[in-house]
Amino acid sequence: MTLPVAMSQAVDLRVQPVDEVLGRVARSLQVRFLPETVVRKRRSVGARTDRGTWVRVERRLPGKITDQGWNGGECAARLDGVAQPAWRGCVVWRDTNEQVVWRADETDLLPAAPVGNAILRKAPELPYEWWDGLNASLDSLAAHKTRRVATPDTETITQTSVTETIRAAFPGDFDTTVQRWVPAHADLNWANVTAPVFSLFDWEDWGNAPQGLDSASLWASSLAVPSLADRVRQERRRDFESRDGKLMTLFVCSKILGPYAHPEDPRLEPARRMAEQVVEDLQGH
Repeated sequence: MTLPVAMSQAVDLRVQPVDEVLGRVARSLQVRFLPETVVRKRRSVGARTDRGTWVRVERRLPGKITDQGWNGGECAARLDGVAQPAWRGCVVWRDTNEQVVWRADETDLLPAAPVGNAILRKAPELPYEWWDGLNASLDSLAAHKTRRVATPDTETITQTSVTETIRAAFPGDFDTTVQRWVPAHADLNWANVTAPVFSLFDWEDWGNAPQGLDSASLWASSLAVPSLADRVRQERRRDFESRDGKLMTLFVCSKILGPYAHPEDPRLEPARRMAEQVVEDLQGH
């Protein structure tokens, strides 16, 4: 039996018809989408327009729209020192056929192509300037101030959620208290960065998070390519050497190794080895 969209939490926009939604967005923003450029992801659809911009359309259940709203891309436009496509405008509406809300944001085009998928399996060619751009953007982001709270995987991150997520996979005797909360992108993986020119996009989930969340997330996205994972740890070693960075390493490892672990995930063994090392380190302090 196939559940109606309104009843299903696990709607996948890679397979759900979206022509009607894209038509409404095109009329509202007064653009025409270039059909051959449409990119469909699990909870968003994007396409290039005839005026040389990009439009990203996302679907959310009302319960997933917190008090801070879901205007992450719009709010991120004020972040100085962070390489990202310029935000131009948006359209938001509540669906009359099902209990969901749609939002479309128009931005400048990316300066280069996305590096890859959320789980990278082949080492990309990244110039030194790329790593400089990553470091400058993450450092600038962390220096900003915001009242937003990060929502990795659309779940608001709190001290309680950090502790529960880590303890579910690693019940060792160590303190999980976060010491420093700073602004983070909160969805940093190889599908959301460009190369050879560095740019960071998809800002829907950004907000305050434990120091090191972004670095740990990019590392986790790299684990199937050991040399790349090592490079991320080297470039962001200040994050990884901090106590919060170690907790965030366990946080991302718990999502790889926890109850939803996929037996064929190539990151399982390297995540397990690193987690054991970090737990031992935390227990010693």
